[in-house]
Amino acid sequence: MSNEVVYKVSQISEYVKKIFDAEELLHFISMYGEVSGVSVSGGNIYFNIKDENALLPCVSFGTKFADMIKNGEQLIVTGSVRFYMKGGKVSFNVTNCQPYGKGVLYQQFLELKEKLEKEGLFSVVHKKQIPKLVKRIGVVTSSTGAVIQDIINITTRRNDGVDLVVYPVKVQGVGASEQIAEGIKFFSSYSGVDLVIVARGGGSFEDLMPFNAEIVARATYECQKPIISAVGHETDFTIIDFVADLRAPTPSAAAELAVIDRKGEIERYKFIIDRIYNILLNKIKNGEELIKKDIKRFADYFDAKINLMNSELKSIYKLIYSHVNSIILNYANKLVADEKIINAYNPNNILKKGYAILQMDKKVISTVKKLQVGQLADIVLSDGSVNVEIKSKELKDNG
Repeated sequence: MSNEVVYKVSQISEYVKKIFDAEELLHFISMYGEVSGVSVSGGNIYFNIKDENALLPCVSFGTKFADMIKNGEQLIVTGSVRFYMKGGKVSFNVTNCQPYGKGVLYQQFLELKEKLEKEGLFSVVHKKQIPKLVKRIGVVTSSTGAVIQDIINITTRRNDGVDLVVYPVKVQGVGASEQIAEGIKFFSSYSGVDLVIVARGGGSFEDLMPFNAEIVARATYECQKPIISAVGHETDFTIIDFVADLRAPTPSAAAELAVIDRKGEIERYKFIIDRIYNILLNKIKNGEELIKKDIKRFADYFDAKINLMNSELKSIYKLIYSHVNSIILNYANKLVADEKIINAYNPNNILKKGYAILQMDKKVISTVKKLQVGQLADIVLSDGSVNVEIKSKELKDNG
């Protein structure tokens, strides 16, 4: 074992802190740079001041300068450099600040935004509709980190039948914008995906600069597939957000917007089916009641009609019966009269009165002129006949 001295971390940190505290050049100094990474916590403002070569974390205690400390602003800040032992971090404690001018990066952002907007790249006319049902999604993002895992987890949870195809890219730094544009172009001509998600997590304004690149904006505009942009946090806006067909506030939200919740859809359709079933059931029940009412109404109607017809038939029957009886009675009376007439002219009845009928060869002889003396004839009486010979004849003088 060597004889070299080994120090505790706190000893080294304390030594460094003393150097910072003792160095007059680090106290009550002013510097200028571009603001990025602004956040508010515990009533204090935390941000970065940077130029093209360096970045220094800053803190402004209280919110006195909240109106000035904004991403992209160029500020002159006054304060002291401090070293915090517990976190092992250097911070510039701001006691005063004043505007210095627009930040170069932010100015470039505004100029490009204005240029592309004039060209019509942001126009809603060119926005493609996001498909309601997707089977495969192309994702342009880093292959590592929380973003892709969030997208995978949410997609799987909402619908495990949807596939994800990842085109891994750098999401910040040199060459990132070129890779992002290439990923978008790849999926534009790839028939296997229904839409594209371009995503990265939150970061400072400069971290998100690759998504403000013109090459990325034009690749997004020319893409043949619908694109959802999901860059940074909800408050972060980049050029791709304006060109994309839909902006999601976060990568997780992009997955939720792109993928229908299958379980939720099943429950929704089940609810709709149940509602339709209940409506139809009520309709059927109401229909049954209406049908029953209609049947009763028709039954009552026909009962009344039948009763009326029965009454009318009885009346008609009585009328016919009376008429027929009258006709029969008339005929009966006529028959009695006819019978009297017939009886009056009945030869047998006449014969019973003592009259006789003279016949010859079964023919009635009604005149003496048809008889000859010596002929035979029959005299028909009421109880028989006798055969006689004509001995003589005498004509009656009617004169």
